[in-house]
Amino acid sequence: MLTREQIVRAAVAVLDAEGVNGLNMRRLGAHLGSAASAMYHHVESKNKLVVLAADHVFGEIALPDPAGAGWREAAASLARGAYAMVVRHFWLIPAMSTHLIYGPNKARFDEQCLMVYESAGFTESAADQAAATVLMFVIGAAQGEAAQAAWLARLRRSGADAEQELREITAEIVEIAQDFPRLRVRLGSITASPPEDPFEFGLHTLLTGLESRAARG
Repeated sequence: MLTREQIVRAAVAVLDAEGVNGLNMRRLGAHLGSAASAMYHHVESKNKLVVLAADHVFGEIALPDPAGAGWREAAASLARGAYAMVVRHFWLIPAMSTHLIYGPNKARFDEQCLMVYESAGFTESAADQAAATVLMFVIGAAQGEAAQAAWLARLRRSGADAEQELREITAEIVEIAQDFPRLRVRLGSITASPPEDPFEFGLHTLLTGLESRAARG
């Protein structure tokens, strides 16, 4: 007999492969070897299922204890865990733009973030702002990889040739960049590795700013 947990896990697998637009009860039923109607005994709608799946993947983030690691390392660990989770589940960003994401796993993550920033000396309202700011940075930093994964999922659904489309888009980008000297130079050295991982650079800069703000009280 199917359980809600099985359905949610299967929904995550379908979402990882097809994105939000590729999720429907018929496809989910086929994934589970069950009739689509059976899904509705446990989950009332696709929208509710997306929310449940989103909350489920928030449970993948490890929750470090600031008492042992120190608040800054705990904050960095939470941010890295959230970034990796969003990149794994590219559909989460578009889902967050159309659904209110909530549930026990999301609540535990939010609670831990607030505890970390309060342990740094932030007041309740400042801890709220610090946690929200870091999460916004994480989502923004993951946007590029998530968008590429969503694009590939769309191509899979349509049966298009991903390599050919990528070559065509790349050629168009290079052509546009020729009129912009800074972009032209950077595209010319696009294969070079950046001196520092952009996510780690941004995270370090952001936490340094928050540490300075906490020190000022």
